[in-house]
Amino acid sequence: MVRTRTSFRCTACQHVTFKWAGRCPECGAWGSIEEAPALSTLQKSALQRSALPESRVASTTGGLLPSSPAQPLSQVEGTQAATRSTGIGELDRVLGGGVVSGAVILLAGEPGVGKSTLLLEVVRRWADNDVALYITGEESAGQVRLRAERMGALHDRVMIASESELATILGHVEQVGPSLLIVDSVQTMRAADSEGTTGGVTQVRAVTNALTALAKSTGIAVLLVGHVTKDGSVAGPRSLEHIVDVVLHFEGDKNSTLRMVRGIKNRFGPTDEVGCFEMQEGGIAEVSDPSGLFLHHHAHSVPGTAITVAMDGKRPLLGEVQALVAGSGIPSPRRAVSGLDGARVAMILAVLERRCGVALTGSEVYAATVGGMRVTEPSADLAIALAVASGARDRALPEKTVVLGEVGLAGEVRRVPGVARRVQEAARLGFTRAIVPADSEALPESVRALRVRDMAEALALLPRD
Repeated sequence: MVRTRTSFRCTACQHVTFKWAGRCPECGAWGSIEEAPALSTLQKSALQRSALPESRVASTTGGLLPSSPAQPLSQVEGTQAATRSTGIGELDRVLGGGVVSGAVILLAGEPGVGKSTLLLEVVRRWADNDVALYITGEESAGQVRLRAERMGALHDRVMIASESELATILGHVEQVGPSLLIVDSVQTMRAADSEGTTGGVTQVRAVTNALTALAKSTGIAVLLVGHVTKDGSVAGPRSLEHIVDVVLHFEGDKNSTLRMVRGIKNRFGPTDEVGCFEMQEGGIAEVSDPSGLFLHHHAHSVPGTAITVAMDGKRPLLGEVQALVAGSGIPSPRRAVSGLDGARVAMILAVLERRCGVALTGSEVYAATVGGMRVTEPSADLAIALAVASGARDRALPEKTVVLGEVGLAGEVRRVPGVARRVQEAARLGFTRAIVPADSEALPESVRALRVRDMAEALALLPRD
């Protein structure tokens, strides 16, 4: 007699486990695990036999005979996936050259950051060569048309439908026959044959699985829009990111025009690329050289400023750090930070006062970046320190000088990765001096290297009275 094992199933995400738990290990729901009898091995084999031809069933073990035999990995034909450009260079940069046929791409971002605006620009340029289908579940077709008209994205080969039922969407795909399908957003879609509420774990997973199967079987590229939670992660089940081929994060400050598309996962290209865009009145425009957005050009050097180079993925970006030291003898001085790591700024202030003799006790210190740029890597430590010291002493750094280096608690200046590449980007923009750690690699000949071992040597580069 065959013994049937008992399984447990999560009512929220349908995850199956053979051991009861108070919390589902897949979706994290509490109290959703219920007992469900599992089929025995022979029962499963019988079901498989009833649905498949006899030629596919093994006679001895009850297993299925594969339709094609396994082969050595060395004999598998190596074919490179062909990419198709979206017409937007910055987006192609993050995607690894363009969109691959049959790929499923998830674009996540906060509400109002500009996801729909970017997608309208994508479909407009895509329609120059082929048909694109835009499915909107959050807005009406008339609302999308108003935005497209403002952006100049009206095109006869851009098809649009306001739908939320998965079956109807598949019908539109069959009628239109697009090469690009955009679903805005996946949390608003519903599969009639799946349980759960719209936007819930079960529904989002069912819709994504169905659209992924559609992409793989037809070669249509599918671009899904996804919401994010309060902590910035993609809303819905964590497995959603594992189902799709590419995960992109669209981020930006609502108070700034700068937007960035960051690759989180990419089966067809790198995951450390960043694309830069700028929101304008007429839509969104790519920024191929974003360093100028983060620099405030002065006719002469100003006390309290320092230029550094941050690496965002593989892209070096020049940024300006500004510091203001105000007042003296204030009982409870304020320390305010914007665009920088507050903990690192506090550490650098302590090093300046304890190791370098810069009087900051009783003074208010304000430190910020320009243009909404956020710099958190240690390579900006030396720039922050020199900006604060420059502001405290009212002495500006030499003109056309870029500053790189990590500062330790002992006041030493440590080496940072990619100094040569950072300095090369600064040289392209006209900088002629670089204050770098003493053990840095060779720099471009067009830039004069000012190597320092500790903070004392770095502060000595400030002009004297």
